[in-house]
Amino acid sequence: MTPQLQQAIKLLQLSNIELLAYVEQELERNPLLERVEGDNGADDGGEPFEGETDPVPAVERLDLASDAAADRAREALDADVDSTFTNDSGYDAAGAGSGLDSNYISGRGGDPRFEDEGSSLEQTLSEAKNLREHVQEQWQLMPANAADRMIGHALIDALDEAGYVTEPLADIAARLGVEEDEVEAVLLDLQTIEPVGLFARSLKECLALQLRDRNRLDPAMQALLDNLELLAKRDVAGLMRICGVDQEDIADMVQEIRALNPKPGLLFGGEPVQTLIPDVFVRRAADGSWTVELNSDTLPRVLVNSRYYARVSRDNKATGADKQTKSYLSDCLNSANWLVKSLDQRAHTILKVASEIVRQQENFLRHGVSHLKPLNLRAVAEAIEMHESTVSRVTSNKTMATPRGIFEMKYFFTASIAATDGGEAFSAESIRHRIKSLIDAEDPNDILSDDKIVEILAGKGVDIARRTVAKYREAMNIPSSVERRRLKRAGLLKVG
Repeated sequence: MTPQLQQAIKLLQLSNIELLAYVEQELERNPLLERVEGDNGADDGGEPFEGETDPVPAVERLDLASDAAADRAREALDADVDSTFTNDSGYDAAGAGSGLDSNYISGRGGDPRFEDEGSSLEQTLSEAKNLREHVQEQWQLMPANAADRMIGHALIDALDEAGYVTEPLADIAARLGVEEDEVEAVLLDLQTIEPVGLFARSLKECLALQLRDRNRLDPAMQALLDNLELLAKRDVAGLMRICGVDQEDIADMVQEIRALNPKPGLLFGGEPVQTLIPDVFVRRAADGSWTVELNSDTLPRVLVNSRYYARVSRDNKATGADKQTKSYLSDCLNSANWLVKSLDQRAHTILKVASEIVRQQENFLRHGVSHLKPLNLRAVAEAIEMHESTVSRVTSNKTMATPRGIFEMKYFFTASIAATDGGEAFSAESIRHRIKSLIDAEDPNDILSDDKIVEILAGKGVDIARRTVAKYREAMNIPSSVERRRLKRAGLLKVG
């Protein structure tokens, strides 16, 4: 693999923000590279670059209103990145498209806190991961169907640095096109993630989650939590009357609350939750079609200063520069040409992949997460005639801003299981959820074997192999039927 090919692959995997940092390093290293700061091909106030044309737009709008429009879009972006990686021809101009006024950065708000100065927090955890990485990792291990998975990611994005969900669930539900109780059901699952107290919507709920985990949320403690304002005022008499306990009990209850963590998210460093800056925007046009474009505000715009190269070459020739100097200048030119070509190809490739994702998941955009379609990398790769590994690189570390929120591109991909009647395929996530539900509900005296689970699922239209059931079961850390029978009869495994 040549250094140029390695560079092109590296650029494809970077997010726009990471790309900016990379290009800054190249600008410092290569004297032939120039940053485009104006709307033309030269720095403001500078001379135009001899032999240069206007930057090639890296942003193109794709109208997905009809199949014909989609075909035209594909034709406009038919330069496959795989062929580009093996093409060493020179290229002198590249850049981003026109500026973008809209800001799709997700917001954060609220600062719930526990005001008692005597509170003692749990020892701060030494975690390499930040809060979002921690909860995303845990969420991936939990069984959920594709719709719930998308709801979960929206709730994770709604976390503030203290670990609270500050956006109303009704707003999240409306944006995703689901019922509020569906969002609340996923929230309850996320509230089981360690440390306990994450995903609370208020201080009272945060403390209640921790007390329930310690089996200490009795009616008297709940009454105290319902009247935290009296605790802040140190109205012991009022609390005694409301909770129905004596002063000694109130003192014990307050000590228990002091041992809790009112801001569990701060265990991950207390840094503000990083906002998601999208790489791609998806907007609904006036005629009902979809417009897909790159976030040009975060794309670097660079050109090769061929006039400077020509001037230096003439000077070198006149002064009889040595071979090392000439070689250095030639290497800089080749490197600059390849970089701007790779940047342009990267932009067009991302746009091509993003457009196909939108085409495949249009029902999700129109109707909500219940219409999320099972989708894999191969389906997108075949549709746009690219290699599957290229699509994988494009969707790594990239985010897409849609009317339903900002999502990582990889969230739109979920494995599918065929239907026995040839109908629409099932999401692998939903099948995992069904398997877990069947096992949770099984009778200790009638444990389900993997073959029996296959039979039950087949009766519901799911075409799945026994080895796939075993693989999914093992991935969820569920013991075999023989082991479950022994554990459930001994009362060591939850029933129902």
